[in-house]
Amino acid sequence: MDIKAVCVSVVVCQHVQVQVNVCKLPHSNIHVLSSSEVAAIYPQDPALPIGSSLTATCRVNPDLGLHASSLFWTLNGRRLPSSSYSVLSPTALSVTLAQLPASRQRSGDNLVCHNPGGHVLAGSCLYVGMPPEKPVNLTCWSRNTKDLTCRWAPGGQGETFIRTKYTLKYKLRWYGKERECEDYSHTLPYSCYIPRDLALFTPYEIWVEASNQLGSATSDVITMDILDVVTTDPPSGVTVSRVGELEDQLSVRWEVPPALKDFLFQAKYQIRYRLENSQDWKVMDDVGNQTSCRLAGLRPGTVYFVQVRCNPVGIYGSRKAGIWSEWSHPTAASTPLSERLMSGSCDSKSSGDSNSTLRRELKQFFSWVRKHAYGCSGMSMKLYDQWRVWMQKSHKARNQVGKIHLFLSASMRLMK
Repeated sequence: MDIKAVCVSVVVCQHVQVQVNVCKLPHSNIHVLSSSEVAAIYPQDPALPIGSSLTATCRVNPDLGLHASSLFWTLNGRRLPSSSYSVLSPTALSVTLAQLPASRQRSGDNLVCHNPGGHVLAGSCLYVGMPPEKPVNLTCWSRNTKDLTCRWAPGGQGETFIRTKYTLKYKLRWYGKERECEDYSHTLPYSCYIPRDLALFTPYEIWVEASNQLGSATSDVITMDILDVVTTDPPSGVTVSRVGELEDQLSVRWEVPPALKDFLFQAKYQIRYRLENSQDWKVMDDVGNQTSCRLAGLRPGTVYFVQVRCNPVGIYGSRKAGIWSEWSHPTAASTPLSERLMSGSCDSKSSGDSNSTLRRELKQFFSWVRKHAYGCSGMSMKLYDQWRVWMQKSHKARNQVGKIHLFLSASMRLMK
């Protein structure tokens, strides 16, 4: 019986946009293996560890009138050498692949059997890779107690070379029903987002399961309360302004993150700042829970960029360290230009060595104050403000030795 084949285009491996011609018999709607198949490859879509060997067999319909010796094989479009073939029967041709490397794509490699004219008779996907290892570094955080985001890292070297599914699971520790996270991020790998229906004041158990065609693995279970992993939005309303004409200071103010205004917690803040033409940030860690701070010791006539972030420590009595928010958007401001720089004048030597010596002593003294006092201490700022105002005016009236002595004495009394 003379059977003519009709060819159609289908995709051999899932999610791989490679089209091949697979033949079917006239008046047949079945493209998969059936009693009227044109050809078939066995085993179909095998999964194998890296370094394995495989013998695959292509059997053709005898009604096609093709002899097995006329067929040939390709792997990912590359023709395989005939030395790897074995004719098992007039309608069966096998190929042996030794020491298989990892799949070139996670959706599998294309192993295809062709007729003498190059048309595709049958295809199979080869999945060559590794079973997953136990996921590690599972961490979670909640934005303003409303949701939960968890992130992890794949175990081992992280690459299995075949499609591996990661499932985040969670439940209330003592009586909860096991649930699965459903919102996996396409932009943040190995993460999942739980948007709602979370309980407070009750610990959760959370873990990750990894599985592929070669095996499965489960991470360690972490136990956590939502209140212990709260982070928030960056502080709002950040402003940076000059402190009068003090040429080396800027005042920074900000507001509590709006989402946490009604919560009971003790916030901590950090400030960082940098020069306009630098990428090196300097961080102030000792801001505490106040919503303003003074930056001192800055360069006169210089633009600075300033950012603030918040850590909602102790929210509703939590004893955990808290999680820092993102930094606020940079806010820029400039320090005043020094009068001496504006006038172009130089230090006068005519005022005498005693005046310049006392200047150096005062500068060293207040440098010590700033170094050993807390970063936003009202005492140190008061002393420093007095010192800077006096110094900026002192170059206008020389020979003020007596006043310098009086100022230093008063400052020492304040420190006691």
